[in-house]
Amino acid sequence: MMKLTFHDLATAKLPQLISSKESFEVVGLGGKLLEAVRLVESKIEVTGLTCRVYTAGRIGLAAGSFAGGITGALGLLTATGIAMHNLLTLSPDYVIEKYPTYNRIVVRYKKKKK
Repeated sequence: MMKLTFHDLATAKLPQLISSKESFEVVGLGGKLLEAVRLVESKIEVTGLTCRVYTAGRIGLAAGSFAGGITGALGLLTATGIAMHNLLTLSPDYVIEKYPTYNRIVVRYKKKKK
C-alpha cells in the first residue's frame, strides 16, 4: 500500500490514486489528521465516488453497552451512532479509517475494480 504524507495530498498523487481506485495510507499527520480526512474526503466526492469515514477501534466503545451504568449508556449511544452512520453510507466506494493514536489515516477502495 502506498504511503503518503500530508504534503503529498496537495500534489497530483492524491487525484491519481483516487482515479485509479487505489488504496493508500497517509502517515505522520500530527495535528493535521482531521484536515487530511477532509481533504481526502472532498477529493473522493468530487470524482462522484462515495466514502465512509470512521475512527478505528470505535466498536470497542460499543462493547461498553454490555456493562451497566454510564458505561452502558455510552456504549449504547455509540452502537446506535455506528449503525446510523453505516446506513447513511451504505456500500461506499472508499472507507477512510482514522487512527488518531498513530497520526495516520488508511484509505481503502472497497468495491471491485472494473
